[in-house]
Amino acid sequence: MPPDPDQSQSAAPDAPVLLGPQSSRFFRKSRSPFALDDARRQGDISQLAFLAMGGRDPAIAFLNTDNAALGGRPLTIATASSEGYELVAAAIRRWPSGPGFK
Repeated sequence: MPPDPDQSQSAAPDAPVLLGPQSSRFFRKSRSPFALDDARRQGDISQLAFLAMGGRDPAIAFLNTDNAALGGRPLTIATASSEGYELVAAAIRRWPSGPGFK
């Protein structure tokens, strides 16, 4: 008697499951990566903010919140050009620090 086709479809619990080539389509890049200079400025301004502002949370809050004095989000401004980087870096350096400001 030939094997039952319904029974041959069930795999053992420890059998590997093979994925088809379509499984990788969800991991394609949707846009081009940053230019090297932009990525470097973004990393540098993030590090400066982290060190000068007393940690991750205040740095992220400052970098991602619109700032009227700077004319936009500091992270976007600093990443876009070296002039923007200097403008944001100067604002970070003026940030009050010390025990009374954290």
